[in-house]
Amino acid sequence: MRVCIHRGSKQIGGSCVEVESCGQRLLIDFGLPLDAVINSKQYLPKTSGLDGSDPSLLGILISHPHLDHFGLLAHISPNIPVGMGAAARRILEAAAPFLPGNWPTLAKGWNYQSGESIDIGPFLVTPFLVDHSAYDAYAFQIESEGKSIFYSGDFRSHGRKAALFERLIANPPTNIDVLLLEGSSIGRIGDDQKFTSESDIETQLVQIFSATEGLALVHTSAQNIDRIVSIMRASKRTNRKLVIDLYTAAILEATGNQHIPQSDWPEIALFIPQAQRIQIKENAWFDLLKRHATNRIYIEHLQEAARNSTLLFRPLHRFDLERGNCLTGAVYIYSQWDGYWEQGAYDMIKDWLEKHAIPKYNIHTSGHASPIDLKKLVAAINPCKVIPIHSFKPERYPELFPNVEAHDDGEWWEV
Repeated sequence: MRVCIHRGSKQIGGSCVEVESCGQRLLIDFGLPLDAVINSKQYLPKTSGLDGSDPSLLGILISHPHLDHFGLLAHISPNIPVGMGAAARRILEAAAPFLPGNWPTLAKGWNYQSGESIDIGPFLVTPFLVDHSAYDAYAFQIESEGKSIFYSGDFRSHGRKAALFERLIANPPTNIDVLLLEGSSIGRIGDDQKFTSESDIETQLVQIFSATEGLALVHTSAQNIDRIVSIMRASKRTNRKLVIDLYTAAILEATGNQHIPQSDWPEIALFIPQAQRIQIKENAWFDLLKRHATNRIYIEHLQEAARNSTLLFRPLHRFDLERGNCLTGAVYIYSQWDGYWEQGAYDMIKDWLEKHAIPKYNIHTSGHASPIDLKKLVAAINPCKVIPIHSFKPERYPELFPNVEAHDDGEWWEV
């Protein structure tokens, strides 16, 4: 079995790995680089068969529904099978109509069940559900020709599914020749530090919600389901309703998990901003709206109940909140990766906050494992080799793990 890291040996995001055995191939992840200005074919990996013309390319295994792991699917043949968790697939399908740009349409393929192996040509692929900020995220064991690779994907141990990490290290796959290990946290925090837990995020939100006299605006991704749960729980603890839009309602429904907040819960309200009302009318999404309209409110209700409401904020809410005079005593909580803010993606939000003298708070935690937990995984799996991937600091791996073997992007090597 041979392996090539097309992208990710020295960077975070844009992940893509190819494995080859008996003349047949699989791609693992197919991500858009984080620094990509647009979603363009220029970022495609240099490999054959992406037009569907080469039967040796058996398919693409997507570990989780983040653009830096699946975004380039927009540029390949729909005849190439794509593997993904069933809930992740539904989430991306629910999100697609709402989002601008070159959003991938997912080809049919394999739907993962954690621990259940899939035969794909000469490969035996076993997915493992992991704790990550993306819902329905997986690591993979890939076996062929008597060799075994473990691809960690993106994972952590401090989210609301931390038990998945504990289960993995308590009962790890055995006889692993190569561990492709993500190292997003290496160099970002100390080797003996841990990230804030999702439970601690909930506590921090409770403190701010309790001290807020008006509307609490929490700016996070609707696809960060762990964070939605934290915001929901903090809102309940402070006697606030969580107000969502139709996009968020559709994402939550797509999880298929009735333990996840849903639009018909009594603690939830649905508010449709004007920009989204136009989308609904133009696209005739009336059945979708009807399905989620049980607890629908309008701007006057939000104004009246501002001090008892938490709005899952999106930039398109700004104009409705201004027109509805909903901003007296409001606070804004930024709960996403700092890079989006620092790189200017939300400069219009900065200006808007300044205009209305709305204070900003940062409450967030990483979707990735701390170095401490990376060490735990390596010790549990005990691979013959640890290969750096999804890290800006591959040179630090030998300080943290035994048997490190680095490979460059584009380099083919034998397992």
